[in-house]
Amino acid sequence: MTSPRVYLTLCFVLSVAACAPRTPTTVFTGATVWDGTGAPALSNATITVQEGRVVAIEQNARPLRGAEVVALDGKYVIPGLINVHGHVSGRWAAESVTGDIERVRGDLLLFAQYGVTTVNSLGDDANVIAARDAATGMDGRARLFAAGPVIDQADPAEARAAAMANADAGVDWLKLRVDDNLGSTRKMPWEAVQAVMDVGKERGLPVATHLFYLEDAKRLLDMGSGLIAHSVRDRDVDEAFLSQLRDTGVCYVPTLTREVSTFVYAERPDFFDDPFFTAHASQSEVARVSEASFMERQAASPAAAAYRVALTQAMANVAALSDAGLPVAMGTDAGPAARFPGYFEHMELWMMVDAGMTPEQALRSATGVAASCLGADDIGTLEAGRWADFLVLGEDPL
Repeated sequence: MTSPRVYLTLCFVLSVAACAPRTPTTVFTGATVWDGTGAPALSNATITVQEGRVVAIEQNARPLRGAEVVALDGKYVIPGLINVHGHVSGRWAAESVTGDIERVRGDLLLFAQYGVTTVNSLGDDANVIAARDAATGMDGRARLFAAGPVIDQADPAEARAAAMANADAGVDWLKLRVDDNLGSTRKMPWEAVQAVMDVGKERGLPVATHLFYLEDAKRLLDMGSGLIAHSVRDRDVDEAFLSQLRDTGVCYVPTLTREVSTFVYAERPDFFDDPFFTAHASQSEVARVSEASFMERQAASPAAAAYRVALTQAMANVAALSDAGLPVAMGTDAGPAARFPGYFEHMELWMMVDAGMTPEQALRSATGVAASCLGADDIGTLEAGRWADFLVLGEDPL
């Protein structure tokens, strides 16, 4: 696996909404701004920000008198990246960080250091609700949406109770799992799935669905799934499925790098030598997946071989959805072991382009489209009134 940096080189990251400006108004001048809406990039732009929000983006405009001016001549500005399917648990915080909630916040800092300014944490991640509620929106960390524990109970009453407990805890999403792990386990029964869907409707919560098979994806859409949280990986998507996505407006999240993580460490991956990776990557995790015994197990794993094949299918389906003009949202499933937060989002973008999306389509999947998929109307694009979460790049990302 080669490095994605040939596609998107990050010069440095600014999450303006995450750090209070030193003066009431900050003006960023001279950059070319791609705002994430699909509009053409604006050269020699002036971005005016007050209290973390965009006031205006204008071409060839003079900065307001008395404003702090930050010159970005020759740079490129895009909205902060949004991961629609990640995991935030505290696993990746620096060793010096103590306390459960602070460790979760440490994960959010790591995402932000790679330019990922919002993460939708989809399940089984402890303390995320408390960490989300403790955030100020101006603290230099990625914004957080959260699901509670993944719901996979086989008994409908138990599945409903689990969904209700998550709703009572204040989650943004419900997350359920319909997968047999390549035939090794039993899928969640449909009666239990329906019980969770019912809770989602009752409580006004969207339901994100983990899946693998096309026929399951179709049935889940019929039942009211609000997010296809992984690729269809068993066969080509068909027109019936594309029509369902078109009619429902439900977003599709490929999580291509999830598949990569299952087999890439059978030998030392090239990205371990990428300075962009090594700048913030956990060296203890690099050491763990570089152990000879770990690499040998992954090389010999039948599941790893099967997921390598599944990745090829997943990439073909990304191309089909993109060609059909359907909403594809960037998500990585990063956060569990061996799935490096922050860097994997850049790898995902590179792989989406490799699958057939244009660079602009891939970037929109991680900005404006992603925000829409989350139902968030104040992030994802650089427009007046929205949070000024943005990246400053040294090269043209388009």
